Formats: sequence, structure tokens, C-alpha cells
Amino acid sequence: MEHIEFGIYGERLAENHLRAKGYEILRRNFRFKHLEIDLICMDKKELVIVEVKTRQTAEIGEPYKAVTRTKQQQIIKAANEFIKQENINADCRFDVVSIVHNSYRTDLEHIENAFTTVG
Repeated sequence: MEHIEFGIYGERLAENHLRAKGYEILRRNFRFKHLEIDLICMDKKELVIVEVKTRQTAEIGEPYKAVTRTKQQQIIKAANEFIKQENINADCRFDVVSIVHNSYRTDLEHIENAFTTVG
């Protein structure tokens, strides 16, 4: 599976996981300039911005560890633009779905409130 296909596969796994938990998927792959948000959802009345990280192995660290402070700031900037464009008036949180998928296993970890806009 090529890199882009692998990423799309991971996003679909994450989307299915979130739907099963009762989340409503509002948007996939929202783009603002060079920034992107993988999934934008509603969990009851809360807006959830989701970053999906998919890797074939966790040897160099779990996928969620790739969501660095710089990446968080980019996601927050894109989220602010989405909220502005769509005139959203709801509490917002940032989740990460971390997936390791290979021929031996598929592990999915959903980290709610993975980071905040403060700090």
C-alpha cells in the first residue's frame, strides 16, 4: 500500500471508530492554505477536531507522538478558520487517533483531549 493510500486507510479506520462511538462526521480533510484537519466531528454538542496518525510499526514510537507542538499549533490554526467559516458556536476539543497497522496487527488508540489551545 502506498503512503497516501495508507493514510487514507487509517483515516477510514478512525472514521468508522468514531461513528461507532456515536460521533457525527462533519468534514473530512478540511484544508486552509497549507494546513489540513483530518476529521471534524460532533460528539453530542462538542466540536471535535481529530488528527489521525497511521504507521506500520511503533518501533520509533507510537504514532500519536508525531503530533508535536508545532503540528498542534497548525491544527489549532486550521480549526479556528473552520469555526470562523462555519460560524460554529460550540465547545471544541482536540483528539488524536493513533493507529499501528501491518500484516500482524491493527491497533487503534483514541486519545480524547490530546492537547489544548493553552500552553
